[in-house]
Amino acid sequence: MIWLLLGIMVIATVFGDLLQSHEMKRSGAQSVNARGLLALLKQIGNRLYLILAIVCMAISFFAFMALLQRAPMSFAVPASAATVILETILAKLFLHERVGKRRWAGAVLVAAGVVLLAH
Repeated sequence: MIWLLLGIMVIATVFGDLLQSHEMKRSGAQSVNARGLLALLKQIGNRLYLILAIVCMAISFFAFMALLQRAPMSFAVPASAATVILETILAKLFLHERVGKRRWAGAVLVAAGVVLLAH
C-alpha cells in the first residue's frame, strides 16, 4: 500500500506540474496585483489543462497525507523526490525545455537517493 500511495502521489504531482507549466507558458506573464490575480482566476475556469492540473495536485496532496499515515516522514518526503527525475525528462520531451548537463547530473543524483531509500 505504501508503494501504491507513493506511485499515485508521484504520478499525480508530475502530471499536475506538467499541465500547469504548459498552461502558464501559454498564458504569458501575469502581474502580481489584484487585477492580475483576478485575470489568472478567470483563466483557470476557462482552461481545461489548468483544471486538470488542480485535480492532479489535489490527488497528490491526499495521497501524500495517506502515505504519511502509513510510512515514516523520513521515507515519504525523500521518496517523493522521484518527481524531480520524471519532471526533468518530461520537461525535455513535452515542454521542449533545455536541460543542461548539470540538471541531468542533479536528476541522476536524486534518482540514486530514491533507489537508496527503496532498499
